[in-house]
Amino acid sequence: MTHVEDELNSQPACWTRAAGEAGRHRDALPAAGERVAVVGCGTSYFMAQAVAALREGAGQGETDAFAASEFPHGRSYDRVVALTRSGTTTEVLALLGRLRDTAIRTTGVTADPATPVAGAADDLVVLDFADERSVVQTRFATTALTLLRAHLGLHTDSVVADGRTALTMELPQGLVDRTQFTFLGRGWTVGLANEAGLKMREASLSWTEAYPAMEYRHGPISITTKGTATWMFGEAPEGLAEQVRETGGTWVAGVLDPLAELVRAQRLAVAVAAARGLDPDRPRHLTRSVILTADAADAADVADSAGATGAPGAAGVPGPRDPREAAGSADSCGPA
Repeated sequence: MTHVEDELNSQPACWTRAAGEAGRHRDALPAAGERVAVVGCGTSYFMAQAVAALREGAGQGETDAFAASEFPHGRSYDRVVALTRSGTTTEVLALLGRLRDTAIRTTGVTADPATPVAGAADDLVVLDFADERSVVQTRFATTALTLLRAHLGLHTDSVVADGRTALTMELPQGLVDRTQFTFLGRGWTVGLANEAGLKMREASLSWTEAYPAMEYRHGPISITTKGTATWMFGEAPEGLAEQVRETGGTWVAGVLDPLAELVRAQRLAVAVAAARGLDPDRPRHLTRSVILTADAADAADVADSAGATGAPGAAGVPGPRDPREAAGSADSCGPA
């Protein structure tokens, strides 16, 4: 079994632990009424999208999400929350450093406190029990989202139950053989759809796309054929499933909590990788963290969560740990 399989199987236990610890991190996380930006790179950026939509939808305050490299420094925020599994990502550290002498308070959410993010952020939330050996993120991302979901009062035990179901539920017949995958979401699940697409690209080198569900009719449906699959996270817009089926494409309805649906999509990514003879623990051209040279950091735009391979040691930042040294293991979150 690969590391990524071990890690994705431990997610329900990690969610339970994160939800139980949300209260003790209250002071480090956004208070109701604060104007907040949530930032990250790649997977963490997509989790930021989900958090922002959840928080604003819950009436907790205006909340935006940005790739760390695209943060709008002309805007005023009460707090910036930076999601970074490794604690070493160049763009995240650069942003936190630039905000240090401002009135904006910063929080880092990481799996590894022994990294530069600990000194760069004003407050730190450590989810070391959800750290990972695989390059491809699964459980750290969903555990960080669960922590913030619980902080907002939006986590329930049924989410964990659905997560367990997602680990044993059979994938739709023939899905592994499809040649193109599109993931759709609405509201907070747009971020999850984006992340599902990224997992498929990283682990299985698949052609994947992701959109807000109502946008699918505005062009993207034109590529749908009998070789494609369209997967909905959450409730589908009226009539969309029928339109997809009329093209000959496979429609996959979201039947579980959307976070649990993401687990199913992670499983699909691993299954497609296996069918294609790929190792999902070692995706092509990727590393666990993007660490750029000083010159490259100045020119950097967007980094992938697992990362386009960068040069370690930039600006005194240590390279990421060997994955074998990561704290995470299949049972680190406790019993599922």
